[in-house]
Amino acid sequence: MLLLMLEAGMPIDCVLTADTGMEFPEMYRHWDKIDQVLYQERGIHLTILRHPKGFEWLMFDQPKEKLETLENRARLDVTPYGNGWPGIKVRWCTGQLKTHLIDKEVNRLKKEKNALHYVGIAADEPDRIKDEIYPLDVWGITEAEALQICYDRGFHWDGLYELYRRCSCWCCPFQRIDELRTLRHHHPELWAKLRDLDERAIGQFGHTPLGRFKDNWSVEQLEQRFAAEDARRKETEMEKDKSEELRDMFKGVPPKNVIIPVDDLPPKTLEQHLKERQKGQEKPKKHKKSH
Repeated sequence: MLLLMLEAGMPIDCVLTADTGMEFPEMYRHWDKIDQVLYQERGIHLTILRHPKGFEWLMFDQPKEKLETLENRARLDVTPYGNGWPGIKVRWCTGQLKTHLIDKEVNRLKKEKNALHYVGIAADEPDRIKDEIYPLDVWGITEAEALQICYDRGFHWDGLYELYRRCSCWCCPFQRIDELRTLRHHHPELWAKLRDLDERAIGQFGHTPLGRFKDNWSVEQLEQRFAAEDARRKETEMEKDKSEELRDMFKGVPPKNVIIPVDDLPPKTLEQHLKERQKGQEKPKKHKKSH
């Protein structure tokens, strides 16, 4: 949206985004690139809003004050500090680290500058469209088309959107299993941090919804699952390599000249072995019944 607005010569006085502190490194590099373009084109910098305490403070240290919350924590024998992992019903991360910060700044700009608020929601996201101005929707541009427009202009996030369906926080519990598998493979340093966060969450909140990364999986259980998958894959590849090595070894050698042992039976030529195996696999012919 921003690139098309710049190309169309539309007035832009401020560009806002919110940093949760848990964005991918590629996203931070992308923001640096956008900041350079904004300064070159309009003489302004990207405005990045951040919570004063940050994600980990909200997750582990924010004091709880509501009486109902304190009583519920006491019943669960859970510390009255921190929000734990975000859940479907309580996405505190989106609220406190993104929405509240942006809404507060937008309302200030509207009041002080009579500013118009343009939001980059695409035409195929109708459920997210509310009462602001959505140029992509007006122009009929979908998410996929918007991404391609960025690619065409040299903005590619170092391949981030080719790895992940959506590029929100790298520690998001709402990622799919295959995306978490990708995180472990392509961003091992972030995966290590995620394992540490989950260990801390379980230690502080136990196996309650607050300490549960996903309904059926802790990060450590996912690590064991992915490691087992890697081991099976490696074993399969090794077996394949062995088969190819044997095939190359006997390449051009007549089967009748290759002697192999089969179980405890006397050695046979490969030619004999293959013939007997083929014979054993042949289906017996069915005889027609006479009436």
